Amino acid sequence: MVRLRLKVYARIATYFVLFSFLWLPPLTGGEQKTYRLLTTETFMEMEAISNPSISPDGKQIIFARSWVDKMNDQTRSNLWLVDIEGKRVRELTHGNWRDFSPVWSPDGRKIAFLSERDGSTQIHVMWLDTKEVAQLTHLERAPSSLTWSRDGKQLAFTYFVPDNNPILPIKLPPRPEGAKWAAPAVIIDRLSWRSDGRGPLPKGNTHIFTINAELGGTPRQITTGDYSHNNPVFSADDSQIYFSAIRKPEAEYQMGDSEIYAVDLKTLEIKALTDRKGPDSNPIVSPDGQWVAYTGYDDRNYTSHLSSLYLMNKDGGAKKLLAGNLPSSPAGITWAPDNTGVYYLMAEKGESNLYFVSLDGQIKKITQGVQYVSDISIAQNGQVAAVISTFHRPGYLITFNLKQPSAVKELVDVNLDVLEGVKLGEVEELWFKSSDGLMIQGWLIRPAEFEPNQKYPFVLWIHGGPWAMYNVAFNWEWQNFAANGYAVLYTNPRGSTGYGQDFVNGIQFAYPGKDYDDLMAGVDTALAKGFIDPDNLFVCGGSGGGVLTAWIVGHTDRFRAAVSMRPVINWHSFVGTTDGHMWYRQFQKYPWEDPLEYALRSPLHYVANVKTPIMIMTGEADLRTPIGQSEEYYRALKMLKKETLLVRMPEEYHGWRRPSHRLAQQLYLMAWFEKYRMKPGKENKE
Repeated sequence: MVRLRLKVYARIATYFVLFSFLWLPPLTGGEQKTYRLLTTETFMEMEAISNPSISPDGKQIIFARSWVDKMNDQTRSNLWLVDIEGKRVRELTHGNWRDFSPVWSPDGRKIAFLSERDGSTQIHVMWLDTKEVAQLTHLERAPSSLTWSRDGKQLAFTYFVPDNNPILPIKLPPRPEGAKWAAPAVIIDRLSWRSDGRGPLPKGNTHIFTINAELGGTPRQITTGDYSHNNPVFSADDSQIYFSAIRKPEAEYQMGDSEIYAVDLKTLEIKALTDRKGPDSNPIVSPDGQWVAYTGYDDRNYTSHLSSLYLMNKDGGAKKLLAGNLPSSPAGITWAPDNTGVYYLMAEKGESNLYFVSLDGQIKKITQGVQYVSDISIAQNGQVAAVISTFHRPGYLITFNLKQPSAVKELVDVNLDVLEGVKLGEVEELWFKSSDGLMIQGWLIRPAEFEPNQKYPFVLWIHGGPWAMYNVAFNWEWQNFAANGYAVLYTNPRGSTGYGQDFVNGIQFAYPGKDYDDLMAGVDTALAKGFIDPDNLFVCGGSGGGVLTAWIVGHTDRFRAAVSMRPVINWHSFVGTTDGHMWYRQFQKYPWEDPLEYALRSPLHYVANVKTPIMIMTGEADLRTPIGQSEEYYRALKMLKKETLLVRMPEEYHGWRRPSHRLAQQLYLMAWFEKYRMKPGKENKE
């Protein structure tokens, strides 16, 4: 196995596969411990692997290697290359910026990628034989969705085009020379006008462009109109580009009802290939160009739909369901090199593995194991590159051939050195019955230095979404709590993905609701293990988990302390102030039609019941769950003289971008729980 040890700068992992520290414990009983614990002091040492892309001949893999720039408190990434034997690993790009999203040219001689090296995100191409790099674009805004034409002569990408036509033009009197007038007003006429992570959105749409893959130059705009376009992919003969869009009147009111289209690159004529009620997206063209696979579903007015995998011919005919009734929406869709079917990643019951579905709908599981496989890339000879994570290993790069998928070869593990000798908490899978008999899955992490006869404090950690899935991948936050002597329970209550549409529908127009019962059943199951201190139970969660945390303390006082991160507190105000309008669909009526429906599902409605000390933590720039939600809850708690704190993260959207803020979140959680933790000899809160 190749072990990469170069640490020019301190390195970082992605936000949900966080960081670790190697700490030498003190001497105990005159002997030095033979292991170390996962602590926070070297928070910024871990790295991450992402975006693996295997060459067309299946011999080499390019991947992005992420690290942290500690001086500027930013995550950076460069591109690396490794052969499938793992014998030669080398850096392709270097610099204090982000290089990402590499894609091979069809002939395997070049890669196109996105880079921020000149201060803005632009398209670059590198010749692999000389390592020469050309910057192809000089755009005002960041391009995305980079893809090659089949002949390697063009690149297609998406790009936001602003609409500069004034909505309501006015003309102020001339400004006196040297006068300092206020900034002009911003006029809004759209249903959604801002986006978390980006802020206020200029009026306009995302369009598809092409550019010469060797010379660059001025991109050619392929799509027009007052619509946004996504997922471009070339046809086999490069005469068309397939894409998804909502090219319909009043598109913003269509609730995501996208279709698959094809645009003729000579005439720019656009033809709709799908037409059902419900979104169709992610078109992928077969190697022989005869078929298009795509994802979608028939809209049944569910609060959250799982997608299925479909097939149609290149002209939109002969549509059929290829793989449906799946536990989760399929991801990473890739055609088999021989046109016999489609490979896809499927998240199920906490795991993620590779599957294959033939053209006649026969499904076969390709990879096996308690693991989380992500970022699949498949070469023409069936060689695969992927990233795998497990309970005790952050994502590492592997390869195998589809003819022998069990023969997995580990290529690059950028955290092997950091975690060497570290003792992590053991993880136990749990299945338990909720109050109505529904089976729920969860995992219980034991303290790293677990001793059977001891009692340990306990944290219930709740995922967001709520339509998401906790999984078996490595999680630094939980293991750091285990290193500090806590047991950690994480579960997938009803509403989670990975268990099918009926399970998702368990919170249909009822969130929060019975998912609360699922979580409490999980706590009871963990307590039955016998090593958890019932007087030291804590709870936390972010986003949807923040909602449930606030809901929990309004319905029980069994926890000593709680932390609600980025929560929704008042649904009545939230649906009109969040960054999208789709949340109205989570209720049977609009708030002005039935305000009681919104009140009864709002944690604010139960604030007078709160006895548990609760801290609220939200980014000041959060547009998904705006900080006004947290302020409203905090004010109510203070009016009632409850034990609470409000933590505001400056300049942060929904989820922290800055590494120091990610670490601060963990430290605030630990500090709040330690403040209220019942120590030996102290009285219980009751």
